[in-house]
Amino acid sequence: MKRVIAIANQKGGVGKTTTAVNLAASLAATRRRVLLVDLDPQGNATMGSGVDKQQVAKGACEVLLGESDLASALVTVPDGGFMLLPANQDLTAAEVRLLTLPIGRETKLRLALAPQRAAFDLILIDCPPALNMLTVNALVAADSVLIPMQCEYYALEGLTALLATVEQIRAAVNPGIAIEGVLRTMFDPRNNLANEVSSQLISHFGEKVFRTVIPRNIRLAEAPSFGKPALFHDKESRGALAYLALAGEMIRREEEANSEGRSGPRTSPGTNGNGNGHGAGHGTPEGAAPESGAARADPEPDPEPDADADTDTATAEGKGA
Repeated sequence: MKRVIAIANQKGGVGKTTTAVNLAASLAATRRRVLLVDLDPQGNATMGSGVDKQQVAKGACEVLLGESDLASALVTVPDGGFMLLPANQDLTAAEVRLLTLPIGRETKLRLALAPQRAAFDLILIDCPPALNMLTVNALVAADSVLIPMQCEYYALEGLTALLATVEQIRAAVNPGIAIEGVLRTMFDPRNNLANEVSSQLISHFGEKVFRTVIPRNIRLAEAPSFGKPALFHDKESRGALAYLALAGEMIRREEEANSEGRSGPRTSPGTNGNGNGHGAGHGTPEGAAPESGAARADPEPDPEPDADADTDTATAEGKGA
């Protein structure tokens, strides 16, 4: 795949870090070489991967400032199967120093990742919940942007601002950046507003909206406290199965795009012109839909959306992921 994907949304609490950690583990489970870059000074992706952010000697801060090369700052995540560039509160100081640079401050991450890009199939960047210089660095370095969002009104407002920023980045320094897809997180199909916003997303973005839906799930919420992705905390939970389904959907999209590219020019439906040849924005045809119930656009609701009471059902539905 050989791509860099920024996981971004300036609205907090929409599942960016949860998506970054669990998607990294799920892609690694498919034998992909994955690097997760924690670019949030809160260091939640670092802690959620089982690495103590207080003990980080070299991390994203040192890499961005040129005080360390990327390879020497990477750590292996034992319960995850992927590599991690950790972060902690020092990253805030790095951002302040970047702002004082007269030129090249927005390309620091891209330059730092360049020597190691060939070593990984996928590099995922967990962005902070703000459209600041750290997020700009992530967008400049990325081939595409994955946008996790809750299906609620304020999330739609934030999405508009993020897309405007992506357009500015595309026009100024990264013409190849595309929208990887919009991921609906913490979804409860019994909520009328959630269903309405979901319909609006599909109407506006079409096949850019992932068919996989991440449900509300207690195992996803508690896994970071154990320093593990949900796949290693409870592999049969609906949350873990949903992220496995997401990884499968992304891989299928990539394979279909590559197949179309070999057979001739693609004629994809209009999606605001964001499909730029990376293939991530092309939807999965109905006939290629994953068997997983977690990956359906309208999954069966849990009896209790914040509990795993329906684990057996989720397991039966999710084996295809």
